[in-house]
Amino acid sequence: MSIPANLRYTNDHEWARLESDGTVTVGITDFAQSSLGGVVYVELPASGVLEAGKTFGQVESTKSVSELYAPVAGNVLEKNPLLDGEPELVNTDPYGKGWMVRISPTGDLSALMDAKAYEAHVAAADH
Repeated sequence: MSIPANLRYTNDHEWARLESDGTVTVGITDFAQSSLGGVVYVELPASGVLEAGKTFGQVESTKSVSELYAPVAGNVLEKNPLLDGEPELVNTDPYGKGWMVRISPTGDLSALMDAKAYEAHVAAADH
């Protein structure tokens, strides 16, 4: 299981990456995608305001439908257009081409877990 050190994480298995231009890219973790199984559809907003901790979309897999929770408050700038035709990118490249949305944050990432804390969170959830 991959847990990149340059990302911040939520209890609900979303990740957030602060980009050099100040935007934040959001997706789900490798742990989340492997728990879901094969992703067949992703529902995301193309615009709008996200509230930290509130739902902003859904991921449908062969096993279930799961809500997506915003890791930080902000305005949606873009949803990943690749996921409309290739939702399986969430499984094959969750930290790269499988990203979900890019936002202009109105909050910061300081409340989110770093990689070490997230690794401990996943280990505790696994038992």
